[in-house]
Amino acid sequence: MKRSASCGQVTLDLVGQSVTVMGWVHRRRDHGGLVFVDVRDAQGWVQVVFNRQIAAAAYELAERLRVEYVVAISGVVNRRETGRENPRIATGLVEIAGQRLEILNEARTPPLHIADQGEADEAVRLRYRYLDLRRPEMYANLLLRHRTFKTIRDFFDAQGFLEVETPCLTRSTPEGARDYLVPSRLQPGYFYALPQSPQLFKQLLMVSGVDRYVQLARCFRDEDLRADRQPEFTQLDIEMAFVDEEDIFGLLEQLFVHLYRQVLNVEITRPFPRLTYQEAMTRYGTDKPDLRYGLPIADLSGILGEAGFKVFRTAVASGGVVRALQVPGAAGLSRRELDELNQQTLELGAAGLTWLTYTEQGVRSPAAKSLGEDTLAKVIEALGLNAGDLALFAAGPAALVARVLGQLRVRLAGQLGLVQPGSWKFVWITHFPLLEYSEEEGKFTAAHHPFTSPRPEDAGLLETDPGAVRARAYDLVLDGVELASGSIRIHRRELQERVFRALGIEKDEAERRFGFLLEAFEYGTPPHGGIAFGLDRVVMMMAGCESIREVIAFPKTSSAACPLTGAPTGVDPRQLQELQIQPVRRS
Repeated sequence: MKRSASCGQVTLDLVGQSVTVMGWVHRRRDHGGLVFVDVRDAQGWVQVVFNRQIAAAAYELAERLRVEYVVAISGVVNRRETGRENPRIATGLVEIAGQRLEILNEARTPPLHIADQGEADEAVRLRYRYLDLRRPEMYANLLLRHRTFKTIRDFFDAQGFLEVETPCLTRSTPEGARDYLVPSRLQPGYFYALPQSPQLFKQLLMVSGVDRYVQLARCFRDEDLRADRQPEFTQLDIEMAFVDEEDIFGLLEQLFVHLYRQVLNVEITRPFPRLTYQEAMTRYGTDKPDLRYGLPIADLSGILGEAGFKVFRTAVASGGVVRALQVPGAAGLSRRELDELNQQTLELGAAGLTWLTYTEQGVRSPAAKSLGEDTLAKVIEALGLNAGDLALFAAGPAALVARVLGQLRVRLAGQLGLVQPGSWKFVWITHFPLLEYSEEEGKFTAAHHPFTSPRPEDAGLLETDPGAVRARAYDLVLDGVELASGSIRIHRRELQERVFRALGIEKDEAERRFGFLLEAFEYGTPPHGGIAFGLDRVVMMMAGCESIREVIAFPKTSSAACPLTGAPTGVDPRQLQELQIQPVRRS
């Protein structure tokens, strides 16, 4: 038999016609004299009815069917009887009267339920990923990923971008995570690195005059994993010459408006709002704020720094801050719930949490007596509290207070049901620090990467106060998740060498590690900038999933292992001998 239609194509248009479908047995039901079989392929599933009185041979064979058998079925398409329709699926108004059946392959009982949408153990799903991908919801994720990638490629082609592939075997460069190293057989003792991103190559393409570059690039980072990270991932990489931040913002906003319209049939409003890094940290406690709900954070250091409450006064006197998280309508939280919030604060390293409830009966707070009525009135006015509201206070170093209140904000939004799924709140974060001081390393490190341009008005501080220099860097955040990160790059050798020196990279080391880039800057490098984002993460959010493993065909576990293939594994000793490598066994 030769397939004439996919299972999902058998609709009312084919009523009365003979068709042949092929696929997997999704479900089977024996009703005595009638066997109902749902047959599934990549396009959907259709119901087939085998009648012992009409097609005895096919009926007898259908009685042998089990789930996941691969079958070929021929029959006539009929309209279902009234009351037996299934309007939830495209083929729910019809069924095939089975006349001929061939079992193309039998199947063992699968270790996970493919026909049901119930939760399955992830370890089992990854071990038998080829079965997991048969589930309709997983196939839908792969289809969404395909359509997203195609839409992106078409968009950039229409915008005049050139897609250029960059090497996967390159040299190790500082990108913020550990490199995956590949030993060289022809040059023993030397190693390639798999790219964490195509950063240097896309800058060299700007030197080359490509002008508008794009790539769906495979990237590799040997870092600790979580729900939205994988050791290998796909990145949309963009670089343009003769642009500034506004050009980048405009392009990305056009892309996401087009992408959501074409793939999800959702209209996104632009322009996207913008926050500086400092504004985001002060108002939301994070540089990845979720704007689907309110819960703003306010700095009350000026009001509470000289108040009678010792914890607040001491924090401000030592250079810290006092900030408050306003939670509308949460004055009814129980003491147990407030204690749980305080415990989370302690676990994050803060001294504790102070609370205040404002009701029609007045103010209730453990600090009420110490603060006094005048100070409390100023706090209520500054926060704009209404009857029924709750305020949570944290005091200490600014970075710690931001982290504490930022995480409490996210927790309370979920606890109080304030998150609105599908509202798609994009925001640009700008004016990041160029450098961050690492206590562990005893020097400054690049907050973005060492090729990011400082803001012109701050460049003079590189030698005198490098921690105060702001970068021409920007992130695009969606619903509390960082989607994209980019910057205007350095394009002059003199400025790049100054940034290297601020990072503790002296001239000889800079020449050894980045001499090819510095040399390129001497041959007429145009101003340029770009942005990149993880496509796996974008598809994850479009699909409404909690983990990027749900939108990657063959992902790794949190320990960077592949349960399906068993990778990573040992290799033949002869291979190691050729590479002149000897493993060090840990006891």
